[in-house]
Amino acid sequence: MIHCLPAATAALALSAPTGWNPPAPAPRPGAAPGASVPPGAVAPEESRLLSGHVQLTSRDAFVKAGEAYFDHHSPPRWIIFQAVPVPPAGREPDPFYSMYVARLTRNAQGEIVGIGPPVLVSPPGSANTCGWFHPSEPGLVMFGSTLRPPAAEQAAGFQVGTRKYVWQFPEETEVCVARVALPAEPTPGQSAPPARPEPLFTRAHYDAECTWSPDGRHVLYTHVREPKDENDRPDADIWVYDTRRDRHTPLVEAPGYDGGPFFSPDGTMICYRSDRRLDDRLQVFVARLERGPDGAITGLASERQLTDDSHVNFGPFWHPSGRFLAFGSSAVGHHNYEVFAIEVDLEKKSADLRQRRVTHAPGADLLPAFSDDGALMMWTAQRGPLASGETRPSSQVWLVRVRDAGDWLKETPPAAQPAPDSAPPPAPSPPARPHQP
Repeated sequence: MIHCLPAATAALALSAPTGWNPPAPAPRPGAAPGASVPPGAVAPEESRLLSGHVQLTSRDAFVKAGEAYFDHHSPPRWIIFQAVPVPPAGREPDPFYSMYVARLTRNAQGEIVGIGPPVLVSPPGSANTCGWFHPSEPGLVMFGSTLRPPAAEQAAGFQVGTRKYVWQFPEETEVCVARVALPAEPTPGQSAPPARPEPLFTRAHYDAECTWSPDGRHVLYTHVREPKDENDRPDADIWVYDTRRDRHTPLVEAPGYDGGPFFSPDGTMICYRSDRRLDDRLQVFVARLERGPDGAITGLASERQLTDDSHVNFGPFWHPSGRFLAFGSSAVGHHNYEVFAIEVDLEKKSADLRQRRVTHAPGADLLPAFSDDGALMMWTAQRGPLASGETRPSSQVWLVRVRDAGDWLKETPPAAQPAPDSAPPPAPSPPARPHQP
């Protein structure tokens, strides 16, 4: 869904290169596990939970990239992600994210070492966010898209205080689907035919941060409603669309932003982020779904807040076991978001839930996503080499092997202290707003 803040929290702007489907320049292949990873990119503290770090996208091809998700094969074959391509010499980078798919490449031992040439699936000039693969139809993808350049004037979006990172909600954004040719074994030099995305449904105002249910029947998404008066601001709520009945049902309509929803692996629950306290500090929630006799989702049976602190907690994502979530958090400072894990136990109070820090690096780490088999995690990180003229690494897509997930919550480190308000904000790098702060 940043889906959907940190990748989605920044201005959701991105655009595709000119032309409908020219493949983007192939990023420098990610390094084989343990090789060619920039010095300092892998902290020793990560080795107990993660191994085999691979940088999948690079600054050579993309000014920034992020919010990546796996397809539903086990092991995975393709990923979908949003990115801003490096422009031709003399031109400025596109202001919005474009949507791409790319095949994971492996060495003779079957280890993932990078990605093949990215395939553009969004229209030129459009703003795009939160890509997702259909659970059972190969090549069918879904993402939020304006399908054309968005209007220059947009209503204010989500923002933490006065920080420059603003998560925009382009009015024209629709939940769109597209079919992309994803050959099992692509021929060298082969180019996929153009994708032709079109709205899955049409509603007024921003609709994005979308994901399919495990059975493909329902679509979770974030919908921005009209401001109630001149002093109100657009408010994002969580809805579900029943593709079988062609029916939309509101699930979370609390005051403040609610978004970035994902179904649990068994389809009985959802997770999401919420600005329930209206303090611009997102918290992580889960809820049990209520269904009718024919399996249609009719609402929420119950809701539980997992995090309850002064941090921005962004982009929660289910581990396939259903026992815990991974999410990005400002717990160690707004200058350095890190990935944390938190258990899902509806019988415990928020304060009693076990948490553990997963990533340890100077740059932002957020928008974690697991493969369906739980063996791999992708996330958006600022830990690659510096580009000329830049003061911090760009946001790019990274991948690791997950060590025994049963160990992820065995130790509960001391809670991190909130960073002072004067701390510099994280670089608005990942994209997507939906699945980001």
